[in-house]
Amino acid sequence: MDYHHVIEAAGAISLGMVGYSYLVPWFDEAPPGRRRWRPIVNGLVFGLLAIFLMRFRIDVGGDRFVDTRVIPIALATLIEGSPAGAITAGLAVAYRVWLGGSGAAAGVLGIVATAVAAGLVRVWVRRDGGLKVRHVAVLVATVWAVTAGSFLVLGARGLAMFSPVWLPLLAMTAVGIGVGARLFGDVAARQAVEAARRDAAQLRAVTALARAAAHEINNPLTAVLGGLVLINRTIKPDSDEAKWIANAKHAAEQIRDIVRHMNRITSIEEVPSAGPLPNMLDIKKSSSPAP
Repeated sequence: MDYHHVIEAAGAISLGMVGYSYLVPWFDEAPPGRRRWRPIVNGLVFGLLAIFLMRFRIDVGGDRFVDTRVIPIALATLIEGSPAGAITAGLAVAYRVWLGGSGAAAGVLGIVATAVAAGLVRVWVRRDGGLKVRHVAVLVATVWAVTAGSFLVLGARGLAMFSPVWLPLLAMTAVGIGVGARLFGDVAARQAVEAARRDAAQLRAVTALARAAAHEINNPLTAVLGGLVLINRTIKPDSDEAKWIANAKHAAEQIRDIVRHMNRITSIEEVPSAGPLPNMLDIKKSSSPAP
């Protein structure tokens, strides 16, 4: 085995991890408009990494080569989700089809099956509440079995190609996915905790401000409503003044309803920006229903 190629592949995956560690906080701290691009950008990054690994294969001796394309495909799907995994797999499929050859169909099948397997393991991980060793072990075994199957569908020729390289493939798959899942998962988990902390602090600040504003508004509002009631007693019910007082009272009641919502804010929901106006808090959506 040419260990220079192994080091090259490991270095590429390490660079991908470094890039990912910068992308995650860049998206988490961004406005919602940018966050929507997260699976696309990360899918493209992992997809380019998969193409690089397919382009620069590992020489295992005897004029036999293997590549570790399955590692970024599995990691992208496991850590970032199916949309990112689909983009990663799509780029790898496009490159494999472009390369052509008699094994193109088997290669495409292996890429797609790897993404599907990683997606199913991700569902399992979410159901169990976090990534565990058993999840990684099952993913490694499944991905290796998928890789073996993509060779074996070629028949005797595929078996002859796979027999000398099955052990190096297993070792590289286990190390790549095992270490990668731990490191990439730690980055994502750490950023998720940090994002939750920021959201909680933001909610506390918004809630405190809204309650203080509601208190300051409610005091004079009570006086206004009381004054309108007193004035209404001194005028004729069918006069123009009575209509004006009714409209003013209705507007004051709307303000009181807004104040009630301000006192019940439990989340932060924004109204999308319109023209020159920035994003604003949607008070009704952000408040809990009245008891």
